Amino acid sequence: MMTPQRTVVRHAPGKLFVAGEYAVVEPGNPAILVAVDRQVTVTVSGTGSGSGSGSGSGSGEAGVVISSDLGPQSVRWRWHDGGLVVCGADDERRARGALAHVVSAIEVVGRLLAGRGLPVPALSVSVSSRLHEGGRKFGLGSSGAVTVATVAAVAAFCALELSPDTRFRLAMLATARIDPKGSGGDLAASTWGGWIAYQAPDRAFVLDLARRRGVEEVLRTPWPGFEVRRLPPPAGLCLEVGWTGKPASTASLVSGLHRRNWRGSASHQKFVQATTDVVRASITALEAGDGPGLLHQIRRARQELARLDDEVGLGIFTAELTALCDAAEGVGGAAKPSGAGGGDCGIALLDAQAPHDISQVRQRWAAAGVLPLPIRPAMEGIEE
Repeated sequence: MMTPQRTVVRHAPGKLFVAGEYAVVEPGNPAILVAVDRQVTVTVSGTGSGSGSGSGSGSGEAGVVISSDLGPQSVRWRWHDGGLVVCGADDERRARGALAHVVSAIEVVGRLLAGRGLPVPALSVSVSSRLHEGGRKFGLGSSGAVTVATVAAVAAFCALELSPDTRFRLAMLATARIDPKGSGGDLAASTWGGWIAYQAPDRAFVLDLARRRGVEEVLRTPWPGFEVRRLPPPAGLCLEVGWTGKPASTASLVSGLHRRNWRGSASHQKFVQATTDVVRASITALEAGDGPGLLHQIRRARQELARLDDEVGLGIFTAELTALCDAAEGVGGAAKPSGAGGGDCGIALLDAQAPHDISQVRQRWAAAGVLPLPIRPAMEGIEE
């Protein structure tokens, strides 16, 4: 019999894309990501207000209270037909928009419990994030981190023991219900931590399987395209991160490609082929401890993103991101936007034994309006 714990806390790291952006949204195309040492924390405890019903048996009493520094401070929810709806006079659209990933993660764990004939206990879920500053996001994968942390914390509170693979699959399902175009790379980085090679699953397959066969079958069935494995950190290189101060929307930028009918074009095929080659060569360099080889591939990755930007006009490269890259290459390093671009963060790989060069790059970034962030790789994923 399930015996919920009194309080459960889980921390999930954010992420940075190292290579493979845009191409990775298609199943089976590889990317490299690294988890970072800024985290989202989710705390789950009992509300003391009775239980809801995750079985879809109709309306129940208020079963979940969610508070978050990412949105409304405290919103009460109740279970209805296997999902969560806002209680009372709270604005449903506003609450769901701000808390969409938290709500979806709770609902997916609720469906897993219901499929196993277990009730969902009354929950109090609290979210705090170090992936934002003053309400502005850094572009470190806060949506992915909060989804993974919520799945892990709620499952642990409900006495479910989940493997990393199962946690990722539940988080992927929760995310795909909101935006099936998202690759899930952020979820993988938050789940496994460290440097990873990642290939996205076919999200349409995942969603269809969940609809037809339920969550339990989604956890057991092999996913077309999906692959993840740990990679060693780069030999002799340090990761530097710069924030442009301008938040960007990955979903909007990716949607921009769809609106331009880019997918399936000759330009699209060329970009995917070149990016895949860059990522695979970068993986080889990482596994061989070939620092100079990795730098060469990261410079190629920048060039491919710039070519895409020139052809499609998405605005991937801002003045700040261009200055960030130029400063790193000026001292023999390599740099590029991390993620969809258009703002957020850029990354640089620099000689770890050249502190003067690292200092020079940081100074040039600051002069160009780029804030150097004190961020380092996080070698672990979900933590208690």
